[in-house]
Amino acid sequence: MVEIILARHGETAWNTAGIFRGRADVPLSDTGLEQAERLAAYLSAEKIDVVYSSPLQRAVRTAGTIARRQGLEVNAVENLNDMDVGAWQGLTEKQVSEKYPELYQDWLDTPEQVRLPGGETLADVRGRAMPFVEEAVVRCGEGRLVLVSHRAVNKVLICALLGLENSSFWNIKLDTGGITRFICEGDRVVLTGHNDTSYLGKVGTVPSIDF
Repeated sequence: MVEIILARHGETAWNTAGIFRGRADVPLSDTGLEQAERLAAYLSAEKIDVVYSSPLQRAVRTAGTIARRQGLEVNAVENLNDMDVGAWQGLTEKQVSEKYPELYQDWLDTPEQVRLPGGETLADVRGRAMPFVEEAVVRCGEGRLVLVSHRAVNKVLICALLGLENSSFWNIKLDTGGITRFICEGDRVVLTGHNDTSYLGKVGTVPSIDF
């Protein structure tokens, strides 16, 4: 049996400001750093075998707090990098809705059909992230994997692991610091917990931010 723990990185200033991040290497805020430490403490009682991360510092820093308590190294992989949001990177939701009103509404209504201008589709994200997760599970064989990534990537992976299409993207809530667990036994993948932020207490935004 392999357990997969999908963790979203801690909070950044761009999360709280409602700014699209994409590949911008935005650091964790002070709140995000505290969230990362609390996440590491929360998972410290469990034996973790491998920690993977997006290469962006907000994810690597979050993953590093977990890995250090386990005596492990962080394996940063491009497959878990945030969704490339192209021209939307660095813009607020309000700016995007004003500059790209029709496309933004499509993103809210039918995200699976949208290619962000100069960026990726959800299918692109699934195409690079899901094969990596499948390979990581096979390599592990038995044990527990932690993968630290981003909202869009983790939502797409959750859909894929549940056998859902990308059209279910907005049916999943995932806050900063939220963790989702799956157990893999043979061909069966079972969701055992979702968007757990119980360990955060009153740190940061209550509830955490699904942006």
